[in-house]
Amino acid sequence: MSHAMSDDQVCFTPSPTIWPFRAYQAPLPPQVAGELKKMTAFIRQEALEKAKEIQIKADEEFAIEKSKLVRQETSSIDSQFAKKHKQASMSQQITRSTLANKTRIKVLSARQELLDDLFERAGERLKDYAGDKGKYEGMCKGLILEGCYALNEDKVMVRARKADYDVVKKAMKGAKEEYKEKLGRDVAVELDEKNPQPESSYESPFLS
Repeated sequence: MSHAMSDDQVCFTPSPTIWPFRAYQAPLPPQVAGELKKMTAFIRQEALEKAKEIQIKADEEFAIEKSKLVRQETSSIDSQFAKKHKQASMSQQITRSTLANKTRIKVLSARQELLDDLFERAGERLKDYAGDKGKYEGMCKGLILEGCYALNEDKVMVRARKADYDVVKKAMKGAKEEYKEKLGRDVAVELDEKNPQPESSYESPFLS
């Protein structure tokens, strides 16, 4: 069974063909374009200035940090140098002290050897003098008289070896007489027989 369409039911089907569409932009007015250009230049200038400020600040911070590092390194080097200088000075002082001690020991040793040699020679000469009573008495007299002058006391004690007592007593008498003659005053010279000098001693007579 078929149905006929009325005129009101007649419809038109659109064509499936789609025509291409291209957007079209109208040119900006000259005033707007100028303002836009100015704004773009302003933004660009601000960006450049900001970048310059950032660069300057970065350079300043770098310079500050560099200076700080340089100061730290310089301080560290100075500290190390001072420490090494102090160590070197102490080492030199120790070396000088050691050398001075060694030199002093050598000098004292040489001095002692010289003194030992002198005492030995003096002992030999004393033995020769002791063999000649006249010379020995004169030497003892000179020693006693020299001791009296040096002590400048009213009384002096003489110590001698027992073997020299006789000679020393005669020398003491002569020394007292010459002392009075030279200085015009007496001096008491006594022999300390309680404390004789050792027989091996070269210091005979000995005054105190």
